[in-house]
Amino acid sequence: MKLIDNREQNILDRALKALERTTAIHGRVIERELRNGQDFRAGAIVEIEANGQRHPYVAEIRRVDRFAILRDIRNQHAPYGQAPQPLLVAPRITTETAEKCRELDLQFIDAAGNAYLRGPGLYVLVKGQRPIEEEDFRLIGQEGRRAGTATHLRVIFALLCQPELLNAPYRDIVQVAGVALGTIGWVFNDLTDRGFITGGKRKGDRVMLERRKLIDEWITTFPIKLRPKLNPRRFKAPKPGWWKEIDITKYGAQWGAEVAAEKLTGYLRPNAVTIYRHKENGQHNLTRLVAENRLRPDAAGDIEMLDAFWDFDDEQPMTQTVPPLLACADLIATLDPRNLEAAKLIHDQYLAPADTKA
Repeated sequence: MKLIDNREQNILDRALKALERTTAIHGRVIERELRNGQDFRAGAIVEIEANGQRHPYVAEIRRVDRFAILRDIRNQHAPYGQAPQPLLVAPRITTETAEKCRELDLQFIDAAGNAYLRGPGLYVLVKGQRPIEEEDFRLIGQEGRRAGTATHLRVIFALLCQPELLNAPYRDIVQVAGVALGTIGWVFNDLTDRGFITGGKRKGDRVMLERRKLIDEWITTFPIKLRPKLNPRRFKAPKPGWWKEIDITKYGAQWGAEVAAEKLTGYLRPNAVTIYRHKENGQHNLTRLVAENRLRPDAAGDIEMLDAFWDFDDEQPMTQTVPPLLACADLIATLDPRNLEAAKLIHDQYLAPADTKA
């Protein structure tokens, strides 16, 4: 690991101050570089003091724009056994990212005051805190603010799933993506600036240059930036395998994630059910789906329902599964090895062939 630069030091200082503000727990940097004789280096060692005990950590200062980063940090430190535990230090950890960190037992602090710390005499979980100053958002970096917003991800999803929209009238894209008309130009400007597309000065001359890279970026960014805004709700069914017996489209919904993988590839036996609900008469209606299948709300349930964020051609019959791009993103976000393999199959069968035609 490289030593931390001034920007990373700024993030670390702010995160330690925010930790003290929200929890009254003091932390400090005690060493700028750690070596253990095995070519392992860390840019900073942080010490957290609580209840008369001191807890050392290796600071990993990162901007979290995909869940895979969390797994990478855990795996990177696993071989060093007795070394201080890793502490993810970020500009901001969203609520969903915080839950994934807790699931992986990856401790963290951020510049907004969110934290997960666990040790002898120490347990802290703070999530949902937002930066108190606009300046905190600048820690994320210009690219993160520009390219990774939920609204931009909706537009890019539409362009990736329906390539003909690349040169369609803006109003057609608005209809599919459900965003304001003024958003479309900003998205095209951003994609052009970053080399994903070219053209646009004359009608019909936009060309996708880096479709594969844009797919990868969307897959890794969606779970953190857009998915949490889709009103996720959890339920439980009276019996396993209930989903096999119904046509989900009659409820104006589609299967996602593991069930989608099973239907698209025949590879995966689902342990969890994900459903995306489309609007009916302008509203997402759960009543019929829940009542007819005797589903009950359960915060720990294995059924997750989310709002669909796209509106494709109404003249075509709705498919049982969400677009392969979305199924792939949801599977990868779980970090489950079974789901990662299923995601690779979907990518190879459905996304890679489309990439060669772009």
